[in-house]
Amino acid sequence: MVTPAPAPTLPGISPELQSRLDAGLAEVEALLEARVDHADPFIAEANAHLLGAGGKRFRPLLTLLAAELGSGIGPDIVAAAAGVELTHLASLYHDDVMDDAYTRRGVPSANAKYDNSTAILVGDLLFGTASDIIADLGPEAVKIQSQTFIRLCSGQIRDDRPCPPSEDPHGYYLGVLADKTGVLIATAARYGALLSGCSREVIDVLIEYGERIGIAFQLADDLIDISSEADVLGKAPGTDIREGKRTLPIIYALASTDPADARLQELLRQLDPSDDHVAEALDLLRGHPAMDRAQAETLEMALAAQAVLDPLPDGEVKAALAHLALRVVQRNQ
Repeated sequence: MVTPAPAPTLPGISPELQSRLDAGLAEVEALLEARVDHADPFIAEANAHLLGAGGKRFRPLLTLLAAELGSGIGPDIVAAAAGVELTHLASLYHDDVMDDAYTRRGVPSANAKYDNSTAILVGDLLFGTASDIIADLGPEAVKIQSQTFIRLCSGQIRDDRPCPPSEDPHGYYLGVLADKTGVLIATAARYGALLSGCSREVIDVLIEYGERIGIAFQLADDLIDISSEADVLGKAPGTDIREGKRTLPIIYALASTDPADARLQELLRQLDPSDDHVAEALDLLRGHPAMDRAQAETLEMALAAQAVLDPLPDGEVKAALAHLALRVVQRNQ
């Protein structure tokens, strides 16, 4: 397994809080490693494949940080953080099958290393393991996990289908992101607040904050899929173009009435573009005003997440949450 990195240094927080976050993430990592292990060596290896490849552990960090608004980090908080991360990891196994991906986090994807059936079943196993962890945290936590899973799967289904002709592509896409990414990040923050005894008012603030930061997170990922090279991204860029997905910059480029964009629009509308056509589309899109427009909207979403925090008492936790909202959209800058 990969030794977990310390929590990212967040401006304005004390060494004591930083130390608690580092220790909490180490406990989360230990629990993850213990729970993905299995008596069958093949299942243990496949279970741990993406966990061992690393990852930002952003969702567990958010759970730990939210708990600092209440009674702080304890065993239930660590368990919830691990449950959320396992849910996220499980979704990645399924994502890679849907995208026919070859790499993830700089290593072969599970479907490429094993096969589609194994990747799907391991994803299911990890979802079950996550639910088993959450089941020990009480009925409300179980209900939250179930509702989160329903929305996550609904978002993935809608993300894999074109926007209906009767709907606005922009609004449809933001709704997809709220379900497929926003809800799990909202749940990460919600668990931290709920299980540390925060008031319902604080919990509601963190749910809204989490969903907004989750949408911003995915919008930033969509930009990175276009702007980054494979060695930085950990997988081939242009996945969304290859899959015919209408992410924000693609929506804006397709809406352009400039005749100079005819070739780009032709490439983006291809149902099964070749590698050369994907590369050409990436070249044209990287310098297109649609990227600037999508970047600006991504930043607006992060600022909106910050604004949601206004009712919280001022302090280092609130400042850290505000900083995280910006950090998630500045990864490609």
